[in-house]
Amino acid sequence: MNSPRFAPAGLLLRHGGHRVVFDGGPGAGPPVRPEAWLVTDEHAELRSELRRMAAGDGLVAHAGDLDLDGGGAGGPGRAGLPVSVRACPVVHTSHSAYGYRIECGGLLAVWAPEFKDFPEWAAGADLLFADASSWNRPIRFRGGAGGHASVHQVGAEAVRHGVRRVVYAHIGRPCIRAMDAGLTPEVGEWGREGRTYTLRPRPGEGPGD
Repeated sequence: MNSPRFAPAGLLLRHGGHRVVFDGGPGAGPPVRPEAWLVTDEHAELRSELRRMAAGDGLVAHAGDLDLDGGGAGGPGRAGLPVSVRACPVVHTSHSAYGYRIECGGLLAVWAPEFKDFPEWAAGADLLFADASSWNRPIRFRGGAGGHASVHQVGAEAVRHGVRRVVYAHIGRPCIRAMDAGLTPEVGEWGREGRTYTLRPRPGEGPGD
């Protein structure tokens, strides 16, 4: 959230005519007006800024579920399939925090930019946006109130849980130092601001959007 190099971690989901924002913050607002603004932590340090940004679009930034049909205002999606968005709890801090399961046509993307323990409900994800606050050692909050998993932990757990692709979206200072040293994760890849990630069916499976 307070990176010396990157804007706050955020995701824009596009499906047919639908646009939904996850997290973000100053410098990481949506390029188009979304229909919903979902957050992983309603008590995060950027909560005031997020509330103002969402209010500017006539929305309330909140944690919750969402169902999208296969079309939306912009016309039918490529496959006309509905999308299910579900807030799922993560172990991160002393108050409630969440990640999101985004499912469409048998494909699963997970937005979970902050967690101490790898979320079991992310198993089998086709695409996981994950925590990268730390490089090789976990971060533990004072008093045992939570923390952040390291990239090494996330990669190993992603393999164990059958995740197809890992993108590190919440990149902290230890990982920035690793990047500057030319290091890359053994599993997964660094997220890139402005990049589009598209869910595609596994070989031999039907079309998805």
